[in-house]
Amino acid sequence: MANNLHAPTVSSGPTSGGIPRDLSKLSMGDLMKHKENIEEELSALSSVLTSHGVDMSTSLTTFDGFPRDDIDVAQIRTIRAQIIRLRYDHKEVMGSIEKGIHTHFAGLQRASDEAPVATTANISTSQPSGTSTPASGVSASTPFAKVNSVVSGSPADQAGLQTGDKIRSFGSVNWLNHERLSKVAEVVQRNEGRTIIVKITRNEAASSNTIDRDLELVPRRDWGGRGLLGCHLLPL
Repeated sequence: MANNLHAPTVSSGPTSGGIPRDLSKLSMGDLMKHKENIEEELSALSSVLTSHGVDMSTSLTTFDGFPRDDIDVAQIRTIRAQIIRLRYDHKEVMGSIEKGIHTHFAGLQRASDEAPVATTANISTSQPSGTSTPASGVSASTPFAKVNSVVSGSPADQAGLQTGDKIRSFGSVNWLNHERLSKVAEVVQRNEGRTIIVKITRNEAASSNTIDRDLELVPRRDWGGRGLLGCHLLPL
């Protein structure tokens, strides 16, 4: 009977291959791929913990100090150790990505300072599809979430968010650092009652064009509904 108590096991070793010894030698594309591999493995390992009915902090012993016999304690300990290591690897990779982005945009800024000053009088915050933008290679404007629903009269509705809008940035959060939208939740909690700039891309109903817009969103509790925003986001 004991053999039927445990969920299917996973391989004992990680599939991401571990963090490379010298991240500075990796291209931005390789860093992003490594980041995605780590996140996929973290998700898979977390799912195994969930299948056992435990998480990273659940006690693995009985009230009198003996190992629980209703779960695979050895496997759970192994998975937890892998998750801890992968979280550290993820932090290291994200640090290298952020350093690369800062270096890249510092170069763009230097180039901009050396170039002739262009007038901005006629620049609009909305750009039709196909409008050229400065090539960045590691642009942080790639959409990372989609608005799945918006409640009428909510802060999201008042800001102008619409169902189907794709989020390019949410305050300081973008496709490079949103961590499966967890960082969006943190920004919302930290900025209750304060304005957050949300950059979105929207498909125009009357044409096949898309437009980019900057919206001002103020999270608040007193709007008459649940949550601080009144909308639901899905990761892309």
